[in-house]
Amino acid sequence: MGEEDGERKFRFVGTRPIRHDGVDKVTGRAQFGADYSLPGMLWGRVLRSPHAHARIVRIDTRAAMAIPGVKAAATSADLPEIEPGPGPANLAHLSRNVLAREKVLYHGHAVAAIAATSEAVAERALLAIEVEYEPLPVVLDLDDAMAPGAAILHEDLKTRGGKDAGPTNVAAITEYDRGDVDAGLAEADVTVRRSYRTQTVHQGYIEPHAALAQTGVDGQSVLWCCTQGAFTVRAYCAALLGLDVSQLKVIPTEIGGGFGGKTTVYQEPLAILLARKAGRPVKMVMNREEVFRATGPGAATHTEIELGARQDGTITAARVRMCFEAGGFPGSPAGAAAMTVLAPYEIPNYAIESLDVVCNKPRTAAYRGPGAPQAAFAIESALDELAEKLSIDPIDLRLRCAAKQGTRTPYGPTFKRIGLIETLEAARDSSHYKAPLGPDQGRGIAVGFWFNAGLNSSAEVHLNEDGTAIVATGNPDLSGSRASLAIMAAEELGIEVHRVRPVVADTDSVGFTDLSGGSRVTFATGQAVIDACRQVVRELRQRAAKIWDCDPDQVDFVDGRCVPAKGSGLSEEPLALAEVARQAGRTGGPINGQAQLTARGAGPSFATHLCDVEVDPETGRIEVLRYTAVQDAGRAIHPGYVEGQMQGGAAQGMGWALNEELVFDTQGVLQNPGFLDYRMPVASDLPMIETVVVEVPNPNHPYGVRGVGETPIVPPLAAVANAVRRAAGVCITRLPISPPRLLAALHDESGGDS
Repeated sequence: MGEEDGERKFRFVGTRPIRHDGVDKVTGRAQFGADYSLPGMLWGRVLRSPHAHARIVRIDTRAAMAIPGVKAAATSADLPEIEPGPGPANLAHLSRNVLAREKVLYHGHAVAAIAATSEAVAERALLAIEVEYEPLPVVLDLDDAMAPGAAILHEDLKTRGGKDAGPTNVAAITEYDRGDVDAGLAEADVTVRRSYRTQTVHQGYIEPHAALAQTGVDGQSVLWCCTQGAFTVRAYCAALLGLDVSQLKVIPTEIGGGFGGKTTVYQEPLAILLARKAGRPVKMVMNREEVFRATGPGAATHTEIELGARQDGTITAARVRMCFEAGGFPGSPAGAAAMTVLAPYEIPNYAIESLDVVCNKPRTAAYRGPGAPQAAFAIESALDELAEKLSIDPIDLRLRCAAKQGTRTPYGPTFKRIGLIETLEAARDSSHYKAPLGPDQGRGIAVGFWFNAGLNSSAEVHLNEDGTAIVATGNPDLSGSRASLAIMAAEELGIEVHRVRPVVADTDSVGFTDLSGGSRVTFATGQAVIDACRQVVRELRQRAAKIWDCDPDQVDFVDGRCVPAKGSGLSEEPLALAEVARQAGRTGGPINGQAQLTARGAGPSFATHLCDVEVDPETGRIEVLRYTAVQDAGRAIHPGYVEGQMQGGAAQGMGWALNEELVFDTQGVLQNPGFLDYRMPVASDLPMIETVVVEVPNPNHPYGVRGVGETPIVPPLAAVANAVRRAAGVCITRLPISPPRLLAALHDESGGDS
């Protein structure tokens, strides 16, 4: 490791080592949630509501408990009563989502749970549970929920951040404003005013939710589950069950995808509750239909935008109103959408209003950059139309108003060094942007932004006697974080990457760590790993000083070796890390490092995406011909994983734009609860996704890291829609752009909203 022209030169950062968990994954040895079993294990199953909205009159589990093989049953009466409280993280709502109490609020809402000696017996027992319902009017979308006289889901709900004293279905309002919007629109030469809609979508992770719980005679419970945050699961389960967190250990299994959908709890508290009641281990695995019907999807939205600009492309004002479906309980990403919608641009006058609205659908969960893809679809579509009206290249228009260092965001902070302009310039200069288009083809561009998260992280680094290292953290590996953390440890310790073993530890084995999400792991937990490694290096210098009988200040650590410092006067031969580790027993004992932090300064991330499509005007079929994702990664620790994140987000976004939609009937029953009818893109639907990694280092991280996982899904919705608009010559304001929807737009003589 050396310094040249003021920039650090890296040995391992920026390389592409084979992932540490790769062999286990490809050979099938890796153990996911459903792979775990214990002797004497029972099977847990959940009874779900046949109604989308109904009052629960009574639940009777006596007949079910009389069935041979049934060992435990649970209803909301077995959970502590939690009174509703302020804020979006409402434990009362979480408890009522795990098991309905007064009412069921969506079709598939959990009502009771059974533990039995086999799945077949458990299923039979579910049929024996007697539930009496009083059906209520169903509220299925934003328009219904906010209409005068709408059925109210929560009689005690008041609008947080608003003036509505309730009862209401509008759970919260987030507002940001600056300047005089009316005056800014009045001085505009050109305006665009549109209304945009997106539908409910699911993250589509391949692995269903799974949990296995065991409780000892001492009351200590252990939970194995597939989760994005073991400490989050521990906190939620303890609170919902009335336990101390010290009574629960959570062991995160390998996770087969989450994308934000595994950041909360569903059956995990039920597995613990049933295990405690039955005195035997309980395993619960959702089937695919349950995943679709009863776990958190991404929110449907309705956004109204008005933009004004001068003839030279200067944007004078923007007015944005966004409404997000929260599902049965408050908590949609309306707030995050308000933060992100205008953040990429310098706009002197704006007003942003974003509403969190409950309706009779499953409670929404995070989905990769939650709220930002829907917000970007609206603003980037309107910007593209504005560029066309002004006869300005769409990239040039964005460059003229692009946020840069010193730009103040609508949500408060002022940007430090950011890479938006660099991504736009890279897209503009790419061979893709210069390539010719054929008949019925169009090219779309869109920008995406995510603010990224820091939060709390802990890390431990243990040096083995042979000079290898263990790096233990509490973050489940969703996207290659084992490799990125190992690379940073290798860089600090000066040893080969595969002499570092990264470990995802349980909640008893490592310090508190917030969940894997928000693009925070490589940034925040990476900082903790670096700090812990630097503790190890300080200890290595002290141990070498003991061996050489000198002062630690006379010892430097360079490229994995303790060497005499310049000017120290020492003439000792360098000591390799492995040699110092070998002598640890006689120089002070084991060599370890431990660090914990609340990470600050998560560098915002920007991306610019290009999409070429071809439209068949006879059938409405859309083929994506070419796709390029450009993104600022700050510093790409493992470029292969950064590119994979960019490609994965683009693929998910294309599916969201063209095919994906949860379809509910008039009674709130989901009609496509499986991969056969919920149309996610497969390899044959997609082009090879080209990537361009831009590196504008984040000044708040030792290596310049910016999180990269959220941003890639933000631009695709708009990039695809803009490409289709230019190919077909009709405005695309509703997703997904299915062939029937596009044909309807093509046949609309007005050429208006589709």
